[in-house]
Formats: sequence, structure tokens, C-alpha cells
Amino acid sequence: MMEGSDYFILRLLEWFILCFFILVRSTCGQEGFVSLRCCSDSNFTDQITSINWTPDDSWFPNKTGCRDEPNIEAWKKHKDYGKARIFNIDSGKRCYRLTSIKEQDYLVRGTFLFGDLLRTTLDTSFDVLVGVTGISRVNSSEDSEVEGIFRATKDHIDFCLEKVQGDPYISKLELRPLKDLNYLQNFSSTTVLKSVHRIDVGNTGVDIRYPSDKSDRIWKPDTNSTARGSRLSVNVSNYSANNATPPLEVLQTALYHSERLEFQESLDKRDYEYRVFLYFFELNKTSKHGDRVFDIYINNEKVKENFEILANGYNYKEVVWDVRANGSLNLTLIKASGSLFGPICNAYEILQVREINQSYGEFDLQVQQTDEKDVEVAWRVRNELLVSNQANAVLESWSGDPCLPKPWQGLACALHNGSAIITSLNLSSMNLQGSIPHSITELANIETLNMSYNQFNGSIPEFPDSSMLKSVDISHNYLAGSLPESLISLPHLQSLYFGCNPYLDKEPQSSFNSTIHTDNGRCDSNESPRVRVSVIATVACGSFLFTVTVGVIFVCIYRKKSMPRGRFDGKGHQLTENVLIYLPSKDDISIKSITIERFTLEDIDTATENYKTLIGEGGFGSVYRGTLSDGQEVAVKVRSATSTQGTREFENELNLLSEIRHENLVPLLGHCSENDQQILVYPFMSNGSLQDRLYGEPAKRKTLDWPTRLSIALGAARGLTYLHTNAKRCIIHRDVKSSNILLDHSMCAKVADFGFSKYAPQEGDCVSLEVRGTAGYLDPEYYSTQQLSDKSDVYSFGVVLLEIVTGREPLNIHRPRNEWSLVEWAKAYIRDSQIDEMVDPSIRGGYHAEAMWRVVEVASTCIESDAASRPLMIDILRELDEALIIETNASEYMRSIDSLGTSSNRFSIVMEKRIVLPPISSSPSEPSPILPQGPSPPQPR
Repeated sequence: MMEGSDYFILRLLEWFILCFFILVRSTCGQEGFVSLRCCSDSNFTDQITSINWTPDDSWFPNKTGCRDEPNIEAWKKHKDYGKARIFNIDSGKRCYRLTSIKEQDYLVRGTFLFGDLLRTTLDTSFDVLVGVTGISRVNSSEDSEVEGIFRATKDHIDFCLEKVQGDPYISKLELRPLKDLNYLQNFSSTTVLKSVHRIDVGNTGVDIRYPSDKSDRIWKPDTNSTARGSRLSVNVSNYSANNATPPLEVLQTALYHSERLEFQESLDKRDYEYRVFLYFFELNKTSKHGDRVFDIYINNEKVKENFEILANGYNYKEVVWDVRANGSLNLTLIKASGSLFGPICNAYEILQVREINQSYGEFDLQVQQTDEKDVEVAWRVRNELLVSNQANAVLESWSGDPCLPKPWQGLACALHNGSAIITSLNLSSMNLQGSIPHSITELANIETLNMSYNQFNGSIPEFPDSSMLKSVDISHNYLAGSLPESLISLPHLQSLYFGCNPYLDKEPQSSFNSTIHTDNGRCDSNESPRVRVSVIATVACGSFLFTVTVGVIFVCIYRKKSMPRGRFDGKGHQLTENVLIYLPSKDDISIKSITIERFTLEDIDTATENYKTLIGEGGFGSVYRGTLSDGQEVAVKVRSATSTQGTREFENELNLLSEIRHENLVPLLGHCSENDQQILVYPFMSNGSLQDRLYGEPAKRKTLDWPTRLSIALGAARGLTYLHTNAKRCIIHRDVKSSNILLDHSMCAKVADFGFSKYAPQEGDCVSLEVRGTAGYLDPEYYSTQQLSDKSDVYSFGVVLLEIVTGREPLNIHRPRNEWSLVEWAKAYIRDSQIDEMVDPSIRGGYHAEAMWRVVEVASTCIESDAASRPLMIDILRELDEALIIETNASEYMRSIDSLGTSSNRFSIVMEKRIVLPPISSSPSEPSPILPQGPSPPQPR
């Protein structure tokens, strides 16, 4: 007989063996599972499902975005369940790259709780993407769970959250292999099936998932079962369900009706294709062949007639059907004539078919992926840069596919043979350090590379002969060694800038091909950038303090002398004076006194000869031409009684123009506020507005040649750049349009009308929901979100550039329907590279193609729907300056040809749709008369 101690040891051993097999079974059953609890502090196992959960810190180690949700009591019972990761990003997407097996089907599920927590500040919405296919938009107005089924095409899949408004957030992320489940039959590799409904019919209890369902699908109970029919429930542990797709626990419940069984489910209101799965299991063991026969209807279309579960001798059968629907889906089962029993249903799934489409990307439908090699190299570049730049915001935003649905910041992509390829990399002024990544040389399709104005050190990598690079800018860094011969001799290279690298050996000029534009390694001074910045800062600060001191003393003395009698001009008009420091150029710091004269109504009547000459109409009121007593011609803007702009706009313009002045902004000379009249006085612009000159009344319209148009665009850009980079605070114009760009006697462009202008909002400001602007110029993102930024001006300026190029108005409903909007009409030509066809006929044959391309590319980037993808005005300014330099040099070359009596067509040399002039000389271009020449800026995309 066994001793008591031996019995106890035997029982303990059996218990350990049982636990071991349970553990092994659980671990093996979860093979291929990825279960992430975002922001969790450690691994843990769910006691209900036995699923092993891990933190997501392997993807995002920084926990500054982690938040607790204190209001979900059910989650408090489980370790680390009540947390979410919130991505505080300005734009772009954040992705989890999950390991997968090629050609394996997977289910991926994201849970997005904490909408209530975020709704206290701002409604949040973001798109959820599986790979590059968008499957859902999550809103903070309700908690959400998003699930997609996809087929892996490579060894990983990106699950991405792309910002729309507010900060994206996520609580849980799950990846499950779907073995022996063929959901995606007959679909393309980029198709994702979004789970809409997965209902366990007849079940009124809890969700059924793993371990009952080996793939961890979540089967929801049927909340309306009693209203549809009679509930059936049978223990099916002894049943045989031949190759059943749902687990037996799902099949053991059903709904039955003696005549008609109907299910109605709500769907997206937009039209989509859906794949419907109906699951049937005969729970009545007494039922024989022919006893239960019924017809199946989906949205009133008969999809199966005389359907019978036992038709082939099996007690399980499923029906799969594809249907287009919107708003709702009806599943109806009707008893067939002569059938003994009515219809039965155990479960069903409704899956929405999602493909890559234009609502989630900026490429055509034919683009299904980014070139795999480009994706691999782009990620290597990212990882190499992160070694020395861990906290760089731009690199942190590089997540998921580098081109789709939108390119990473700093990248530009193009369509090639059905795939997206990387054509440009612009990392200028991103405060990067360390070595230039060697992987950059492996980007096979890149044409433009700009690494300027960073702190890169070390040597320049060797480039392969197969490189497509046309433009390289590595200036203003700390690179050492010499220029590689492989870089200098690249077959397609057109420009190379490497100046302001104090430790870089300078190549002799003879080393370069005469067709390459280069700065020959020169810089503004022989000192290193750090030394130069320190010296400039020291001198500037000293000059600044000295100037301010002298200015303050001068003003105090002058005010003391003039205080007893006030300050008036010779005509007895009181003067309003503000003293401020402003920067008319980089090299000049001075004190300017901006004087705004206060006129009487009598002065205005006299100047305008009782409003004799009307020269314009606007939202504020009428504009009259006049002459002051000193002979200066002026434009007098008088607010009308029916004006859409009120006192606030009048005071706004008066206050703003009392503080700023720039040669490309229309100055305010004076004002009048008397007897409820509000009047503003400006210098008269003898050449009218840009709008007048492009497509205004015939009497005002005079053809502008291309160089003049380019000069006007540059002048307006300078004015807007001054506003956006104002030392006090960025000023947003809010009504940039061609009618608000005025031209003086020398055709110098001046931005006008500041009635709607505002300082850029800062943290803590009260956000105004009042959107201002003009139809055709209004930034669509600003209109939809009411979130104002300087990029709203950039969008409007992009429309102005299109006007300058095409000579067309922004909106014209008298044209054919597809030409009403200038932006949409122009985008089609730009996309097809048909620039010549969209150019104003009056200037065709009168421009240099490279200059025109640069302007069109700038305009194209400015009108991006996503504000974050648009350039800054200072970048636009540099690009337009470069375009004018190209145009000016081309004009000088043609004049030299003409002076020699040579008959030549300016545009006789054509290459890849861009027209290239023969080289002017091997030396750098002469500086522009408008702006000093610097390193060639990147071409914005």
C-alpha cells in the first residue's frame, strides 16, 4: 500500500505535468500571435483568455505619450489595461512594423479607447491603414475597434495611424495568423477586408474568442435575437462539424423561424463592395434530407434557391457572397415550398472590401506599392541617421511606407511602372549630425539630394555610376576629406554645391564638367560656420544695443522738446508715430520711424476732388484716386455702409501697418476716422493689380512677359516671407490673391489688404472658428479644420503662381465643368508633365523651360491638400530666386547670340520634356540683381 507521503508526491507530480501540458498547449496555440498592450510596463497573461500580452516599447520606447484612463472600471481589474499611447505629431503617420510570413493570411486588430479623455480638448480623428490601404477613420467621439484581414506580401506589415485632426492614439494591437481560413480568395494582394459585423446568432451572453477560436476572432452575441425568431442552443461537443470555419461554441447557438428569418445590419453610407459569410449547422438530429429547405436573399436579391444544409450528407455548410451596398444590408432566409422546417442560421460575417484609393493617397489607383528596393533602402537611411539623431522629430515621423499614401517629410516620390519610387531627398536645415548615410547612394531613382545646412561630418560617400542624381547640395556642413571622383563624374549631374564645409578639400575648378553648376566650394567668408555665426552674433548684438541706446536717448530728447505743443506736420495734421526696429535685409539693422498721418474728411474730399475718380471696389469699400497737397498720388479706400468688413478690419490694418514696413508690402500713409467714416490712404500703384494685368478688363490688361511675371512672384514672396518671419511674431495674411498684389511704377510687387491678417496662433490662444479668405484661394484644410497656420498663405500663394503661369482665374464657372477650378485643372497637366499645354498662350515661346518647371513645381507643392506637405515661404523664396537667375542668364545668353547675328531658336534643345540651354560658362552664375545668389535650394515636390 502506498505511503501517504508517496501519494502526495505522486499527486504533486501529476499536477506539475498537467500544468506543463497546459502551458505548452497555450504557448503553441498562440504561435504567430502578436499581442501588444500599449504603454504596459511588463509582460502579463490575461486570466480570462490566457493570451500573453507584451508592451509596445520595442516599437516606441518613449513613454511621454502614455496616458491613463481612470474612468473604465472594467479595465482597472487587469494589470496595465487602462493605458493608451498618444502620438503628439504635427502631421504624417506612426506605424507598428509587425513580422509576418509571406503569402500567409492574417487578422490585425487595433483598439482605440480614451476618446472621452481627448474630447475635452479637441475632437480627434485619424486614419487607420494596413500597409498602404486605408480601412477606417477613428473619431474620438466614440471608442472604437478596427479589424482587418490581409495577405502578407513580404516579411512584415505596417499598421499605421495617420493624423487627420488632433493626436492619434491606440490602446491595444493584435496580429493573428489565419490558418486554413480562405477569406481573401480572388482578391488582389493589396485588398484588405475590414470586419464590419461578426455575429454569433442566438448567443446572448459574452463574446467568444481565443482559445475557443484558434484564430482569436471575436464573435459578438446577437443582441436582437428575440425579435427575429426562436433561440436554439445545443451542446455540440459530440457533434462533428466537417471543416467548419467558426468554432463549435459559436455553432451551438442559432436562431430559428417557422417561415422567415431576417437580419438587418447598418453599414457605411458610402457605396462599397462587401463579402458576406453565412454559417449553417443543423442542430436538430432528427432532421433528414429534404426537411429544412429555404431561399437566401441578400438585399432582396435571391442568391441561393432551395438551399439545404444536409444536401451533401453533412450537417455544416457555409455560403459566401459578394455584394455592393450602402447604408444597410438585409439578410433574409425564407422557407421553401414543401419544407417541413423553417430556416435556421448560426452565425454570419460582413466584411467591407478596401483597396488603395485616392481618398487615402496622392497616386492613381494603379499604384499598389512602393518599389521594394526603395523601401528597404529608405529604412536603412532612416536607421543610419537615427544613430546620431535619436530625438529628431522628422526622423521619428518616418514610419511605414516611405511613399504611400503620402511621402515621408523630406521625400518626394513619382510613379514608375505601376510602383512609386523615391526621386528626391531633402534633409536641408533639419539639425542633423553624424556621417552622411552610405545607404543614400543606393537610392537608385533619386534625382535631387539636399543635405545642406546641417552638422554632418566625416567623408562624402562614393556614388555608383548608375546613379540618376541631377542635383546635389551638401553645403554648410562640416564634411572632411575631398570630393569623391565618383560624385563629380556622375553622368546626369547638373548642379553640385559643397561650399561652407571648412574641413573639406577644395577641388580645382577644372575638375568639373563645364555643364555643371557649382559654387566651387566657396563660402561667404573663409571662417568656419561656427566662427562666422559667433562673430556675426557678437557684432549684431553690440550694434543692436548701441543703436537702441542712441535711439531711445534721441526719442526721449525729441519727445521732451515737442511734448508741450504736441507733434503736428506743417499743415496742422496730428501725426501718430511708432518707433520700432525692423530688418529690411540680412545685413542692415536700423531704427525706422513709421509715421501714419491722421487726415480730416476735408483733406480727403480735397485730395480725391470729392471722390471723382473711382479706381476699384473691394470687400471694404470703394477705392478712389487722389493727390495730396505735396503732390503725392494716393489710393483712398473708403468703407461703404454695406461693407462686409467692419471696424475690426479697419483697426486691424491700421494697427498692423503701424508696426511693419517692407519694400514688398503696401505702406499705409494715413487714415481718417470722422463722422462714422473709416478711410485708409495708401500710395497709388500706377500699374494696378496683378489680377488686372493677367486677365482684368481689356483697358487694364497689358501682356506681362515671363521674366516680369517671375519678378512679380518673387517680390510677393519676399513680402509674405517678411510677414511670416516677423521678429515679433509670425503674421498670417489670410487673403493672399492676385488682386491683393499691387504693382508700382517700376512693376515692383507689393502685397496689400491686411484687414483679415492675424498673428499666428500660439499655445494658450483662444482659437477662432471664423474662416477668412476668398473662394478659389482658400486653403481646404484651413476651411475644414478652422486651424490657421502660415501654410494657409502658402496654399493661396500657390494659386497665385498658377495664375501667373496660366493667365487663368482661380474660379470660372463659364468654362467647361472640368475647368471651373484652376487648381484641379492644373493638377491634371502637372501630373502628366504637360506644362507647355497649361502655360498662358501669350508667353509661349518666351520662357526658359527649367525656370518654368521650377515655378510649376513650387506651385504644385504649395497646393498640397495636407498643409504639412507644403513648403515654407522662405523655401519658396529661394526657389523662385533660383528660377529668376536661370531665366536671367538664359536671356543674357540669347542676347549674346543675337548680337553675333546667329539665327537660333531659344528652345531648340529638348531633353525629357525639360529644355536645356548650352552652357554659358564653366564659372558660377552671376548673382541675381534681386537677391544674392546662394546654394541651389532643393526643388520642392
